[in-house]
Amino acid sequence: MLNIVLFGPPGVGKGTQSQMLIKHYNLAYIATGDMLREEVAAGTEIGREAGEIISRGELAPDDVMVRLIEKKIQKNPNVQGFLFDGFPRTVVQAYILEGLLLRMNTSLSVVIEIKVDRDELRRRILERGKTSGRNDDNEKIVDKRLQEYDEKTAAVADYYRNRGNFCTIDGMADPDTVQQRLREKIEATLKKVWLNVVLLGYPGSGKGTQAKMVAEKYNLTYISTGKMLRREIRNNTEVGKKAEPIMEKGGIVNDQLVLPLIENEIQKHPESNGFIFKGFPRNIVQAYILDGLLLKMGSSVSTMVDIQVPAFELLERLNKRSKTPSRRSYDMSIEVILHRMKMYEEKTEPVADYYKNMDKYHSVDGRGSKEQVFTRLCQHVEEAFKRIR
Repeated sequence: MLNIVLFGPPGVGKGTQSQMLIKHYNLAYIATGDMLREEVAAGTEIGREAGEIISRGELAPDDVMVRLIEKKIQKNPNVQGFLFDGFPRTVVQAYILEGLLLRMNTSLSVVIEIKVDRDELRRRILERGKTSGRNDDNEKIVDKRLQEYDEKTAAVADYYRNRGNFCTIDGMADPDTVQQRLREKIEATLKKVWLNVVLLGYPGSGKGTQAKMVAEKYNLTYISTGKMLRREIRNNTEVGKKAEPIMEKGGIVNDQLVLPLIENEIQKHPESNGFIFKGFPRNIVQAYILDGLLLKMGSSVSTMVDIQVPAFELLERLNKRSKTPSRRSYDMSIEVILHRMKMYEEKTEPVADYYKNMDKYHSVDGRGSKEQVFTRLCQHVEEAFKRIR
């Protein structure tokens, strides 16, 4: 989804620009100021609660804002994303917005600040007040509103600057020129959106082979926890020493050992179009960890694909691999193979349910040639690309 915060003080032109953007990108418009005024006019409970505060040029309470936004989101289930105008106005509200978007299995794409000189802002607001009928578009309130913005909302800009998804455009131009500048920033943001694929499947399902093929086709970085841990074992690192006995028995290596390896690998590839994860997450806790890790970097899991192969064929494949140079130490024992399969059933299959609940789960038939499986797999990757771009 494309989720935008349009940022700037009163009079900067957010409403005008928002109307053009929501039509162009098929977004739902969440203008908290407009929604509050509608509630006041309708005499609702929220309107009565917020009316007096708004008339003084002050910010409405956070719980009021959350109720309004949730109401608006629920009314727009089929849009490509949301454009927020007037929210967040404080750092606390920035955290609230992250939580709201996380519940929708998405995140904020970009925050764009429109900058206009202070004298021009005052002129625009007072001019608008002649026809708007808004009781806060008057000379008595305008300076209070601009001061409120400087004291509370400007800190939100620093919050997003530190997260790397904040940019600024010059709003001192005609509306069409400003709109063009906004779209240029949004298009640049869309090109930076990561495609993150989680590949699941029992041992022997061909995850490694398929993950490498997908990574090459879509310029994704292949992240295999098994591969990274085997590298640590070869290099005789402290992580390797702790991981080796666990892996030999077919167990799941401690999250505290795996997480720094994954985070480091992601940070090494900022140029990538995204990441394909094989061998992680292997349990529900790791699914939460991956969500948190990607959210920290302004991203999320795009899709999860489960490669399904009958149990007998899995055993055949692992038996064949045990006789090749690419064999793993845990391929040599039928007891270890069966233990790994049992662990997968108990620990990893629930991860599929986790992604089903997020509407990100897909399955493909893992039988046939690697090219046939790859074609099936790419269909779901292509769909995910379309959704995020």
